Parts: sequence; structure tokens; C-alpha cells
Amino acid sequence: MTHSGTFTVQVSDVRAEALDVMTVELRAVGGGQLPPFEPGAHLDLHLPNGLIRQYSLTNDWREHDRYVIGIARVASSRGGSSFVHSSIRAGAKLTIGGPINNFALDPRAEGFLFIAGGIGVTPIMSMIRWCAVNAKPWRLIYAARSRQRAAFYEELCTLAATSAQFHFDDERGQVLDVAQALAGLGESEWIYCCGPAPLMDAVKTLTSGLPPERVRFEWFSTPDNDEPKESSAFKIRLARSGAEFDVPEHKSILEVLEDNGIEHPFSCREGLCGTCLTTVCSGEPDHRDYVLTDEERASGKTMTICCSRSKSPLLTLDL
Repeated sequence: MTHSGTFTVQVSDVRAEALDVMTVELRAVGGGQLPPFEPGAHLDLHLPNGLIRQYSLTNDWREHDRYVIGIARVASSRGGSSFVHSSIRAGAKLTIGGPINNFALDPRAEGFLFIAGGIGVTPIMSMIRWCAVNAKPWRLIYAARSRQRAAFYEELCTLAATSAQFHFDDERGQVLDVAQALAGLGESEWIYCCGPAPLMDAVKTLTSGLPPERVRFEWFSTPDNDEPKESSAFKIRLARSGAEFDVPEHKSILEVLEDNGIEHPFSCREGLCGTCLTTVCSGEPDHRDYVLTDEERASGKTMTICCSRSKSPLLTLDL
């Protein structure tokens, strides 16, 4: 479920969740209901410094009066997490977009294996809550640099009982052995994975033989092993106005629209968040995103215009 548009919320609580991790509770200004969300959803947080960042919802999807997000202070922060940690306090009003869900939990699965690395546990938290309510079998493998940096550790120990396996690099003297972690994968388990790119890359490689629907990823950054792809020029047509524009090799569809005074929602410009998803009327998209499922890509009915391109000379979009 996705809610379109932006609206204002108020920070009702801020607290330390782990070393360099904080949770922020958001409520409607003046009280009231917020747009509903499903496990795996995230918000677009429009920061006062002009940046837009995506943060996963961690709380129970049945709660309609608040959103809770977890934010890690990133050493290589480009101004998002560092601003939140230093400047966001209770009482502040923020503009948000969403909820948006590109990492939806599929109820068809008989059981789930959640694999989380560091702050990648945030979308998993709402999924675990759903599994507990719906009596769905699940287990968690959670890797962090240290016990002190493991967000929601105490809560997971309560929620998980014997369903969670923790790996702390400093205590084990090494990073998680992903192959060993996946060795006991059940035939009916579906994998949901979120965390640093090396962890995600390893899981993706080791599960390449599984049906695509059984392995889902939520990327926070583009994979380290992605090779640059060649780009060719093509033309786009806007179905609603009939306007046509050339998209050169060195520009994205989104940039061409902006050059021509056409505004379209966007956030990450890397195909990670799904904010710019656009319906395709005709033509064959060249998908280069990290949010669409294989089925959605194969349908050719939607695409991210911030990074994806066209395999056909002309692409008609529902704009």
C-alpha cells in the first residue's frame, strides 16, 4: 500500500536505540490517524536542510496513530543521518512522503527467513510483528558489528525467543559466514534480506538458483559489484500532452523532464526508493532499479525514470 503526496507530522519522541542508532516517533499534528502501512514500508523524510531520505517503519502495522523509524548515524553520511542525530528533537515538525512499500511481505510464503545486517533490521521489525500476530513460522539471522550497535536487540530477545540468531563481529572475530547461515534454509522458507551491500551481494549470489519470488531485497545503496552499463539515446513521449523529448546517453528521463520544466516526484535518483515509479504505456523499458520485482520488470508496465532507460527507440509514459 502506498500513500501519495506529502504531509506534515510532529516528532513526539526521540530516543537512543543502540550505539549510533536512534528511533524517532512521528504523530499527526494535533493528533489523529495517519495513512496506513504494511510491513516493509518506508517513509520519505524531507529534512529541513533540503535533503530527502528514506527510513523504514519499524512499528506494528496495525498502529494508525504513529510511525516509528530507526536511523543510524553513518560515518560517511552525506548530510542525512548526521542532521537527524544532531538536530531532530521532540516537538519538531517534519514533512514526510509515503508510506511507500517496495519490500512487501508476501503472505503466500509458508515461512520466512529474515537476514538483517546492522540498521537493515528496521524493515524486518514490522515483518516479525506481523508473523507473530498471524502465527506464521519465521526465524531471524541478525549480524551487527557489536552487541552495543544492534538496534532493537532487547526487544528482539523478547519477541524472538529461540527464533533469532545473533552474530556480532567483535565477539566472533569475523563477519557473518553467509553460506553457513543459509545452509539450513527450509524448502518452504522465503528470504527477506536487508543490510550492507556486501551482505546483500553474498545472499543474492548464494540464492541465485532459487525462484525469484522466494528471495527479496531492500537496498540502502547500490550494489558494490554493479558494472556500469552502456547507455544509448532514445525518445520519450508523454501520453497526456503528446510532448516528445530526446533522452541523450548522458541524461536520465527525470533530468530531461526537469530540463523542460516538468516536475515529477523523486528522491534517491539511484533506483532505490521507488518514488519516481511511472506507468509505461508503450515501449520496452531497460530496468536499472533495485525496487521492482522480476515479475514487475517482465510486465514492462512500470519503471523508475531516475535511472532506468529504454530498449526501444520510443518510450511512451503516462505523464
